[in-house]
Amino acid sequence: MKKLLLSFAAIGLLAWSFEAQSCIPGANFVDSTFGVWPDTVQNLPPAVVNAFYSTDLNFKAPADAGDVPGSPASGAIESFTVSSVAGLPSGVNYSCNAPNCTYAGGDNGCANVYGTPTQTGVFNITISIDAQVNVGFGIIIPYSQSFSGYKIVVGTAGVITGVMEPLHAFPNPSNDITTVEGLNGTRLTLNNLNGQELLVESIEGLSTADLNLTTLNAGVYFINVYGEQGVETIRMIKN
Repeated sequence: MKKLLLSFAAIGLLAWSFEAQSCIPGANFVDSTFGVWPDTVQNLPPAVVNAFYSTDLNFKAPADAGDVPGSPASGAIESFTVSSVAGLPSGVNYSCNAPNCTYAGGDNGCANVYGTPTQTGVFNITISIDAQVNVGFGIIIPYSQSFSGYKIVVGTAGVITGVMEPLHAFPNPSNDITTVEGLNGTRLTLNNLNGQELLVESIEGLSTADLNLTTLNAGVYFINVYGEQGVETIRMIKN
């Protein structure tokens, strides 16, 4: 979970421009030392060309630059910001939860990556950050670095909307538990109408999954099943 070398990369990714989309940092990460969720091993979920895409990342920044392997100095991180982000698919944007995309060392934050990709392919993301490190005696030194490892794979399978065989959910509508059958993928998410991920589950090797909807407000949601060929989506109604 704690990928030390990726900490600044996570910060940079999450400090993208403050746009219309928004996210709320996950409270379950507050007690972590630092890290990013998901990391580059799990990576960002795949996307489908010409279909809306949205995913959130959560992070806790390191408080001291010396905690990050390869850092040229040890000292409190006063602040950091993004200098550039390259490689996003055309049509995909980003937003962070802090004004001006500026964070202090030890901050919790999140970012929403969203949009409608207009081309297929594997898009490798490179993030460059500028940090201000306090090395003591009132001396602040700049620290810049670029990171790679995150990617978005945009496929061509398309989005299947509605209750369709072999993938379907029952009961639908539901007010407590719904069962999704016909799974053939690696990852399942439950999103609201704004594209925010409310639930994420690993479904590797599973054909069915039970989703607990009791804490959700009544309304329309989308169950997304991610596989090698793209995404299948079911429209779900919570009573």
